[in-house]
Amino acid sequence: MMEQGHGRIINISMNHETMKRKGFVPYGPSRAATESLSYIMAEDLKEYGIMVNMLLPGGATTTGMIPDEVRKELESKFQLLDPRVMAEPIVFLASAAAEGITGERVVATDFKDWLLKRK
Repeated sequence: MMEQGHGRIINISMNHETMKRKGFVPYGPSRAATESLSYIMAEDLKEYGIMVNMLLPGGATTTGMIPDEVRKELESKFQLLDPRVMAEPIVFLASAAAEGITGERVVATDFKDWLLKRK
């Protein structure tokens, strides 16, 4: 990417509360470290035309990360997000339309509002 003079890195993260939640070792701390890494990379790589951003769904999603017993409890309280909530924002962040956007933490469920505020 550095040789090309452009590129996109999109790191997947999670909400800050989940990073601190009991039972989420090592995933929670790894996402916290990824966010720190993303902010540093965004600054270090922007001079090379490489944009680094973070994307998180905006809530618990139906993925293999949630143990069955926890998933059932969560589903009794609210509807889990479909992982496809990430599709539109990830395509945008990977596109030429996102040129110059770096070091951002984008919440997929709030993507349309986030995008409107940027314009």
